[in-house]
Amino acid sequence: MAETAAPLPIEATGLIKRYGSFTAVDGIDFTVREGECVGFLGPNGAGKTTTVRMVTCFTPVTEGRARVFGLDVSIRPREIKRLLGICPQEDNLDPDFSVLKNLLVYARYFDLTGPGIRDRVEELLALMQLTDKIHANIRELSGGMKRRLMLARALLNNPRLLVLDEPTGGLDPQARHLMWQRVRSLRANEGVTVLMTTHYMEEASQLCDRVILMEGGKILLEGAPPALVEQEVGREVLEMWDYPAEVREFVRLASWRFEETEDRLYVYDRDRGRASEEIARRFPHQERLIRQATLEDVFLHHAGRTLKE
Repeated sequence: MAETAAPLPIEATGLIKRYGSFTAVDGIDFTVREGECVGFLGPNGAGKTTTVRMVTCFTPVTEGRARVFGLDVSIRPREIKRLLGICPQEDNLDPDFSVLKNLLVYARYFDLTGPGIRDRVEELLALMQLTDKIHANIRELSGGMKRRLMLARALLNNPRLLVLDEPTGGLDPQARHLMWQRVRSLRANEGVTVLMTTHYMEEASQLCDRVILMEGGKILLEGAPPALVEQEVGREVLEMWDYPAEVREFVRLASWRFEETEDRLYVYDRDRGRASEEIARRFPHQERLIRQATLEDVFLHHAGRTLKE
C-alpha cells in the first residue's frame, strides 16, 4: 500500500481578504514545503502581512482556503497555533516582568510547566546570547536584545513552523547578523520550517530558499533569489547619472532593459558586460557605476522606485 504524503506546512488556494470594498489579498495560491524558508516581499500595503495573518489564524479568510499541516485555518485555529512559533514585528514583551518571567509566563499558554521548562528557557537564552540578562527587566534591554528575546519566546514550544514578521527591523548590523545566524542554525540543526516577511532584500537573499513578491494583493513573482535576479535583471547593473539625452536615446535604441528615475539611468546588462562596454566606447566620459545585480534590483524594478502611499 502506497504511503500517504505528509501534509505541507502551508498550502493556500484562492486566498482572498476583503475589508469592505477594499481587497487586501486577491486570490493568491502558494505553498511552503517542509524545512523550507519562504519570504514574502513587497511594498507597504502589498498584502504580505495580511496573508501571513490569515495563515496563522489571526485574521479570518474572506474566500479561498488555507491549510497548515493539513488543518484548515478557518476550522481548527487552536490546534494550528500550538504548532506555530511567532515573532511579531511589534514589541509585545511584558515590561513589568523580567526576562525569565516573560518566558515562563508565555510557556503556560502551551501548558509547559514543571522543572523542565526552566532548562528550556535557559537553553534558549544561551542560544540568543542573553544568559547574563536572565533577571533583567525588559526596560533594561536594547532593541536588539528584545528582538532576540522574542525569537527565544517563539521557540519555547518547539514549533514546527516559525513565523517571523520583519524579524530584524530597526536592528543594527551586528544584531541583524546574529539573528540571521540563529535562524540558519535552527533550520540546519532542527529542520524548522520558516515563513517570513521582510523589507531587507539582503536578508531575503541570506535566509530564503524562495521569495514571493506581492503588489496590490497579488503575487507578481516567485522563485529562488539567485534565479530571480538572473531571470529578471541579469548579472550586472550599469548605473549612470548626469547623462545627456544622447545616452538615454542610445540605450533605448539598443533595446536593453533599462529604467530611468529622476536622476539615474539603470541599464540591466544581461549580455555579460556588453552594455557596459558599448557605453564606455561610445561615451567614454560618462559617469557610471557597474555593480552586481541583486534581489533589490528585482524588487525595485517590479515594485517601483517611488514611494506609494
